[in-house]
This record gives sequence, C-alpha cells and structure tokens, in this order.
Amino acid sequence: MSDKKVWFITGASKGLGLALTRLALSQGDKVVATSRNTEALKKSITEYQGNFLPLKVDITSDKEVKKAIEKSIEKFGRIDVVVNNAGYSLVGSMEEMTDGEFRQTIDVNLFATVHVIRNVMPYLRQQQSGHIINISSNAGYVGFANATSYNAAKFAVIGLSEALAQEVNAFGIKVTVVAPGQFRTNFMDKGSMQYAENRIPVYGVDQAEEMWTAYSGQQIGDPEKLVKILAEIVELENPPIRLLLGTDTYQLIKEHREKEMQEFEAWKHLTLSTDFD
Repeated sequence: MSDKKVWFITGASKGLGLALTRLALSQGDKVVATSRNTEALKKSITEYQGNFLPLKVDITSDKEVKKAIEKSIEKFGRIDVVVNNAGYSLVGSMEEMTDGEFRQTIDVNLFATVHVIRNVMPYLRQQQSGHIINISSNAGYVGFANATSYNAAKFAVIGLSEALAQEVNAFGIKVTVVAPGQFRTNFMDKGSMQYAENRIPVYGVDQAEEMWTAYSGQQIGDPEKLVKILAEIVELENPPIRLLLGTDTYQLIKEHREKEMQEFEAWKHLTLSTDFD
C-alpha cells in the first residue's frame, strides 16, 4: 500500500479546513473536501486535480454525508484520515437564543461529526486502520458566558471522542480530539461567527459582537503551524487522544482544572457522604 493517505475533511472551504486541505495535497496525499460552498473551494485550489475531490455536502444531513462517503470510496478506494472540522460559534445568552438557533449550533458542531463517523466507520473497520480527528475547542473544556450552545456541542465532541477511542481501538483505528485556542483564521469574521438575533441588552451581545469582530485577525495562533501538527500526528503509531493546541488554550485549561480540583476538595465531605452506612 502506498504511504500516501486519503483525507476526508469537512468545512474545507476556509480557515483551518482549507489550510489542511492545501497541506495534504502538497504532500502528495488525496483529499475529499466537503463544504457548503464548493465554488469557493475550487477557486482556492486549482492544482492537484487528480488527487482532489470537492463535494458540496450539507453535513447536518445523514443521507448527504452517507452519499459523500460513498463517492469518496468510489473515487479513491479508501479513506485514511477523517477530520471533522466544520463548525461555528453562536454568541448569545441562553435566554436570548431561539430553539432553532441553539439546535442549529448543535447540528453543525456535533451531529455533523456523528454523521461522518457513523458512515465512515464500516470502511475503516473493514480496512482495520484509520485516524479520526475531531476538532473541538478550548470551549469544550471551559464554559463561557454567552456561548452556551457552542460549549454544549464542543464539550460533547470531547466526550464522544474519548468514548469512540475505546470503541474502535480493537480495529486499529485511532482517534484524536483537538482543542485549539484562538488561531488567526476567519472564524470570528461576520458570517462565520453568529450572534443571537433576539438581544436583551443586559447580556451585552452588541458589545461582544464589536469586540470579536475587532479581534478577528489579531489571534495569536498560526493556523499553518496547527495543520502541520495534524499532518504529523497521523504518522504516529501512538498519537494523543486529547491534544491542546495554543499557548492560550494550555494556560486556560490548566488554570480551569486547578480551580475544579480546589472546588472538588472543598466539597469532598459531601461527595463522600452518600454511600450506605
């Protein structure tokens, strides 16, 4: 078997997905790149046509995802690396969010990942190989005000990944869940980051929108370095199950864990008081 890999990447038309697609293709790998906007994807990548399969897919549709996986296998014969990258953040308090807004966040950030994994697993299991990379966030470890739906989805992606790693280990399939911090992509641009339409002034979403829009382009993280790391870990025999990326993320989660342990210890007397005597 060739040491070149076949990648299946969601959310590939911009940001980390596009950077990873370009890197994989430049290495001689094959890439199936899914997006809602394949025209933008085709304009961004004009080389490597024999190794590149852009697919317009609504990843919130299990049927569309299933068809995309089938087309990928038909085109390239296998899939080696799956990167569930597509996602967006919705800024707003729980009180402000509509049911539709909240559910759409979960559909894109969580259920799309579920659809991809469910439909690709029969092929990976048959191959007895593969690497599934799920992109979570530091918001998958730490809760943030006015980001409850995004937190809910990204926390779930981490739990899903940890469980999945145990389920598929016997089949030679690896799982890594990545929690990036702030990387300099268009994630915070208008149209990428969403905001609750029904606003209650006391929650300060208007100010949050101004702040995040102004911060876009100032993020400390280099997306090219991030995708290079992803390309490196798929070559490892024992890659990490959990991978934090970004100095901001490491410090944030380290401090959060320390506070958690302090609180656990402070209330340990209640925690240990619930067994039968």
